[in-house]
Amino acid sequence: MTGVDQLHHKQVVLELSGKHLFKGILVDYGLDVVVIYNGNDFLYIPIMQIQNMKENPYPDPQLYYPTNLPFETNKEGISLRKMITNAKGMFVKLYVVGNQTLHGYVINVLNDYFVFYSPVYKNIFVSIYHLKWLIPYTQNTTPYSLKSQQIAFNPSSVSVSRSFEEQLKRLEGNIVVFDIGDNPAKSGLLKKASDKMIILVTGEGEEISWNVQHLKTVHTP
Repeated sequence: MTGVDQLHHKQVVLELSGKHLFKGILVDYGLDVVVIYNGNDFLYIPIMQIQNMKENPYPDPQLYYPTNLPFETNKEGISLRKMITNAKGMFVKLYVVGNQTLHGYVINVLNDYFVFYSPVYKNIFVSIYHLKWLIPYTQNTTPYSLKSQQIAFNPSSVSVSRSFEEQLKRLEGNIVVFDIGDNPAKSGLLKKASDKMIILVTGEGEEISWNVQHLKTVHTP
């Protein structure tokens, strides 16, 4: 994004898709992701989700530059994929759908999606292109105040395909929930997935075709 380098280390205001506003220090950036520190959390935000960004005309005098970042940055810089990969096994919260925040940790990263384990929803397959932002938990904190062993999970038990659409094909014949159930018409029997479309049979027996590119997450209840 042109001009990001000029805002590096400065307090900024960002507007994301959906009219989400964030304020904080731009502490790092790459070709497709920026890192904002708001005094409490580090927000990793894909550049594709940013509508506009500017220097904060009313900077917070109590907001200081952090001493460390949650993920180490090598000389090649950061990227969205590297960030998600570095988050594997670390407790994070991420925003993808509506006003719902997912809590848990990344267990695998594939071509265009990643596998996320949530104590509430269990295994969720999340499209990378629809990730709005990701926030690592601070040290010694866990989702829902659970003990680490209560959230432990064996990644090898999850069968995955390389792409999101191929993973949907693997789920054919199963009851699935898309986008965390934000729409009743996105829950039902996954009848078929092909050519970037899926056919979903609702509880009433109605068949609805959905464009895969507009589906953000999927999980089996």
